[in-house]
Parts: sequence; C-alpha cells; structure tokens
Amino acid sequence: MKKQLAIMMAGAMACSMAGAAPVLADGVELNVTTTFAGEDGNATNFKNAVAEWEEATGNTVNDASATSDETFKARVEMDFQTGADPDVLFFFNGADANSFIEAGKVVSIDTIREKYPEYASNMNDDLITASIVDGVKYAVPVNGYWEAMFCNTEVLDAAGVAVPGADYTWDAFLEDCQKIKDAGYTPIAAALGNIPHYWWEYAIFNNGSPENHLTIPETADDEIGKGWVAGMEDIKALYEAGYFPENTLSATDDETFAMFTESKAAFLIDGSWKVGGIAGACQSDPEDASTLDTEKLDKFTVTYVPGKGDRKATDLIGGLSMGYYISTAAWEDDAKRDAAVSFVEHMTSDEMVAKFAQHTASALKAAPETNEADFNSLQTKAMSMMAGVTSLTGAVQDIFNGECRVSTFDGMPQIVTGEVAAADAVAEGLEAYHAQ
Repeated sequence: MKKQLAIMMAGAMACSMAGAAPVLADGVELNVTTTFAGEDGNATNFKNAVAEWEEATGNTVNDASATSDETFKARVEMDFQTGADPDVLFFFNGADANSFIEAGKVVSIDTIREKYPEYASNMNDDLITASIVDGVKYAVPVNGYWEAMFCNTEVLDAAGVAVPGADYTWDAFLEDCQKIKDAGYTPIAAALGNIPHYWWEYAIFNNGSPENHLTIPETADDEIGKGWVAGMEDIKALYEAGYFPENTLSATDDETFAMFTESKAAFLIDGSWKVGGIAGACQSDPEDASTLDTEKLDKFTVTYVPGKGDRKATDLIGGLSMGYYISTAAWEDDAKRDAAVSFVEHMTSDEMVAKFAQHTASALKAAPETNEADFNSLQTKAMSMMAGVTSLTGAVQDIFNGECRVSTFDGMPQIVTGEVAAADAVAEGLEAYHAQ
C-alpha cells in the first residue's frame, strides 16, 4: 500500500514551524553554514529546502555551506573566534564542536524549549547526541548511519525460518542458524580472515551494554575486558558450529557478499551503505538503477542483530554525528531568534528528515509516511526497521583503532581455530592501546 512522503508545501511548513512564533515576511536574513555542498548527496535537497522556507516566510538565507573537510572545520572555528558567528550551523557534535560550546557560542535544545516547547519534539531525545564538553544536547540531528542484519528471505523460507523481529535473541539466532545449515545453506555470510569488523563489534556489544560499550577496558581481566573476551569466544563458537562459509578464513568480503546476494547464505551484518550494494547486485547494470530486478530485491530485508544480556536486539551500532545548532548571537536577536528556530524546525521536520536520511539513521520518534514509488523495497524496509530502534551507540572500533586491533582483527583466524586464546589476543590489543 502506498503511503505519501511528500505533502503540499503549506502543510509541510505548518508542521515544521510548529511551536515557533509567527515569522513575519520582514526581510530577516539568516547566515547559515552547513556541509551540504560540493559532492554531498544532499546538496540539492538542501537548496530546495532553503528555497521552500524562503518562499513561505519571506525571509532569506545567506548560504555559506562548504564541503566538509579540515579546512571547513577550521573556518567554522575561526568564524566563532572572530565574531563572524553563523546564525544557524549544521556541524559535527563531537570534539570538533568543543571550542565554540566551551565559549558559550551556541544555545542548548533545552534552552530553546523554554521559549519554544515544541522545538525538536518530533525527535527521540535518547537518540540526540550530547556534547562531550558538558553532556548537554545542542544539535538537532538529521541523518547518520547504522549497522544491522540483512536477511535473504529466499534462504530463510527454504529453511523454514521466520524473518527475525525486534525481540530476536542470541539463543533463537543459534537455533535458526542450525536450521539453515541443516537445510544446506550457509547461515552467516562473513569473511573472518578479511573483514571481521561487524561481528567483532556486535560480539563485544552483546557481552556489554549501550552504557559501557564505548569504554575501553583497562585489562582483559576487568569486567568490560571479560566481555570482550566472551565476544571473541562467541565468534569462535559460531565458527566451530559451522555457521560461517567453509572458506571464511580465506575468502574476501566481496566473495561472501556474493554468497548472500546469490541466495547461498542467509544473514549478513553490515552498514546502512550496504542497502545500495544489495540493490546494485540486483541490477543487470550495477551503474544503472533503471535495470533493477525488483523481484530479486524483494527477497532481501534488514532487521535487528540478535540481542544478548543487557543489549536488546533493537540497540544498534550507529550514530548521528552532526546536527543543527542555533548560535547565541542569533538567539539574542529577537528577529533572528524566531527565524532561526523556524528554519531549523523546517529542516528537521519529519518530512525533511525523510528526504535527507532516507534509509539511514535518524532520531525521529516515528517513521514518516512514504511513497514507495520514491524508494526501492529495501530502502523502505530499512526505514521501517529504524523506526523501532531503541538506542544508537557508536562503534568502539573507531576508538580502538590502528595497531590495537591487529591481534583481534588480523588475528581472528587464529582465535577461532584455537591457535591463540581469545583472552591473550584481547590482552595484546589492550596493551598496545594503553601504551600509546
């Protein structure tokens, strides 16, 4: 059944300005800086959205957007230092924002809600990233990334296995893997000798929690360290059970991905970017979307990674690393304050987030209605899946990087075959991390 994504502009504007004071068409000019420029896939969406807001309000945007790189980051920092503060800024919410947050150059979401109670009310506050400076939330997010479990339903049907849901447990997953193996298929498409990344991440996550996942253990023997060791041992148990491809230690990621798309394997853990890869594998010409075999694509779906312990299946690895800030300078200007709030509400409305985020992560409380003609079936399924997410936690491997990961990433074949004890491999990586 088709659902409408796009609505009449007047309706969209009414929704996006909910909670804000009326913005008069009195020629207010907003200085807006974003990363929606150059090769960014949403550059056109941003220009169109700005034009809609300008037409509806009579105000104008001075667009200083530029491609996101170190030069851009330095420019933003310099603008705040020299008093050339943007009124609205779409920027990173991690360490790159520390300097202007510490300087009090932007206002918090809670402060804005004191005057505009409905500001960002369409967002799940639990999914809005807080500043690492003070734990306060400043930036209203639009889109990000997620890592989840793709399924080949043709294989699942042949094995008599139902598509996993939001309450999927590790024990149920193990039972399903055995059914799939007994039916003559490979349960898990993964190249442990090439890219064990996603299984490494979720195996650790499953033996920890969203609260401590980004904490690097001091040793392999402390509470969190033991969770890391247990995670490696879980992967070893899957290997010993024969749930990975027979050549998982020598195959490339491309080869095991092909097993999945060719209906030889059931499950694939990967990122939101893989939606496009799977669609490409269903096209006679990978570069031409018009050659998509829709019936083939319909055999794929995406769902939650089986949960264990304190981690629910709906707790995903992912993130919303950027968002819209309103500067203190704009907030203290009566005319610009109303306009800035109105602009951010328009850019972060359900309808607009759907355009920018599509099938990636967002903090929306509810999935917006969509017109399935605008998206392929896997994109639509991904959006539905994301509507049920209870938390997004960043990837600890992004912190635990470089040489630290060698003993467990490159050493995964030795761990699963028992040549190296999981505890020793984890200890070696932690020693390298803490020696830096």
